[in-house]
Amino acid sequence: MQEPLNWHSRQFTRGWQRGITAFYYALGMTDEDFDKPQIGIGVPLLDGNPCNMHAYELAQRIVEGCRKSGLIGFPFGVPAVSDNITQGHEGGNASLPSRNMVANAAECVITAHGYDALVGLHNCDKNGPGFAMALARTNFPGLIVSGGSIMPGRHRGKRISILDVYDSQAKLAVNAIDPAEADEILRTACPGAGGCGIAASFNTWGIAMEAIGLSPPQSSSIPAVNPDKRKECRTLGEVLRNLLASGIRPRDIVTRRSLENATAAIAAIGGSTNGILHLLALAREARVEFGLRDIQPILRRTPVLCSFAPRGERTMYDLHEIGGTSVLLKRLLTAGVLRGDCLTVTGQTIEENLRDAPEPPLDQDLIAPAEAPFKPYADMQICFGNLAPDGIVFKVSSMQQPRFRGVAVCFDDARQVAEGVQSGRIRAGNVIVLRYLGPTASGMPEVLIASAALAVPELDGRVALVSDTRVSGVSHGAIGVHCSPEAAVGGPLAWVEDGDEISFDLLSGEVTWHVSNEEAQRRCKAWKPRAIRAPHGYLADFAATAAQAHHGCVSRILYPDVSCSGAAAPE
Repeated sequence: MQEPLNWHSRQFTRGWQRGITAFYYALGMTDEDFDKPQIGIGVPLLDGNPCNMHAYELAQRIVEGCRKSGLIGFPFGVPAVSDNITQGHEGGNASLPSRNMVANAAECVITAHGYDALVGLHNCDKNGPGFAMALARTNFPGLIVSGGSIMPGRHRGKRISILDVYDSQAKLAVNAIDPAEADEILRTACPGAGGCGIAASFNTWGIAMEAIGLSPPQSSSIPAVNPDKRKECRTLGEVLRNLLASGIRPRDIVTRRSLENATAAIAAIGGSTNGILHLLALAREARVEFGLRDIQPILRRTPVLCSFAPRGERTMYDLHEIGGTSVLLKRLLTAGVLRGDCLTVTGQTIEENLRDAPEPPLDQDLIAPAEAPFKPYADMQICFGNLAPDGIVFKVSSMQQPRFRGVAVCFDDARQVAEGVQSGRIRAGNVIVLRYLGPTASGMPEVLIASAALAVPELDGRVALVSDTRVSGVSHGAIGVHCSPEAAVGGPLAWVEDGDEISFDLLSGEVTWHVSNEEAQRRCKAWKPRAIRAPHGYLADFAATAAQAHHGCVSRILYPDVSCSGAAAPE
């Protein structure tokens, strides 16, 4: 016999403790409503961020759609931290912890209140991954819906994005742009609501969710302010009802094959390194064995087929204009980048969802033909070696060659990197080592202040950055992040000194710290751990519980087998 659609909420509405129904009557519910499925709608509430400022409005449209489909939608709030606004400040440490807090908050609410399904609104970088983690962890029916991208700004007749802001500010710091023009860009780049419009962390995850099957088709490409975004939200009730009726659960969708699809999509669009970190976390929550060594061959064989910024100039609005994410995924499917047989929240496979999607128009330069990619292998690659025994994620879009060797210049603070550029301490040929910023040390903040400072013409593509923390998807250049184990737990990154040589070869997947084993052992023995005193309770909780980056920084409490106590000295 088929399970009732209100499989979970009925223990409250028709359960043994009848007295609690008084609270449902207070909500305006009727006896008939007690047999309707209840949907938890996770809303990242933060009016102080353009990415999120329309989130509650979208939630109300989802409520309307639920009502029309015989469901009851209950919006609830989760923490929302703006990655952009907090950049370069102490608040930047909150970004990745907020992802885990979203996952915990969503799990808490839907399990405590007995909801039958979860809708997670993906409005900014970390809430979408957090909701996906909650879906996989609980295995409750549900989906992710994108809040939509911001519209492009305009500067002197040209479309611009947040990337133009950061690039112009980096140029301003070295007097390479007129201050008045930099100010014009600053004031016009972000015209209203929506997530960053380029292939940064927000849209990387939005496209990945469609490729993995947890988001309905076209969700990631509909702009935030477009009427179609409200229409999409009102149609989700029927999607949710079908999910409940069919018995499809997140772990039916999040499989090794669909994780491979998501990885390939991230690679093909030139997406953010943050997408890799979140996929590792999602795999762990879904109980799927899928790590950096599984991701490495996918990145090697997947060509770059899109010219999204930051590697090019295009935005999600450009994708919307040529037909949306389905057009892009159809090209990836026909090119053999995606497998078409993976199940999605529509109840159909990827291939079935894309059956009627058109090919990209001929008069566009966003999506390349399969036979003429922008690059034959992904900008992003995984390397292992004596600097990163458990892996480091490189993204190299500003270098012509997949190899680099340079002299180390070491920093323990992102702002010092920007100052090093201005003072001339950092020069072409350097490998900037930025450390003690990993999950245990400080919550693994994004260090856009450092990567943006290196984007000036005399350094862009001529220096490399390696770090145990993260960078924004807005970043471009030659960047290696998520170095694992991190410096704070005794990873080799902690032992590097100014003047050491570091090299990486993306195609062989190797990163090398050029010191003898004897010298590495000597430095390891001389190294002393730093005292870690988190300034805030949430950060202390994250530092005490988060696994290392190669495990996606999931909770060591939930998954004790991912514990990492530190790095061993070389043999």
